[in-house]
Amino acid sequence: MAKMRKKADLPQKICASCGRPFVWRRKWARDWEAVKYCSDRCRSEARAGA
Repeated sequence: MAKMRKKADLPQKICASCGRPFVWRRKWARDWEAVKYCSDRCRSEARAGA
């Protein structure tokens, strides 16, 4: 069984839409490099504004 990591030790990015920092999530493990937005709401607002 894998050891648990502290939230502070996880990779972090800045959201392209709202500018807030967000941390790595397990569901993003395969495509972390491609993740730009912290949430579905930010992603949909970015598309609506473009």
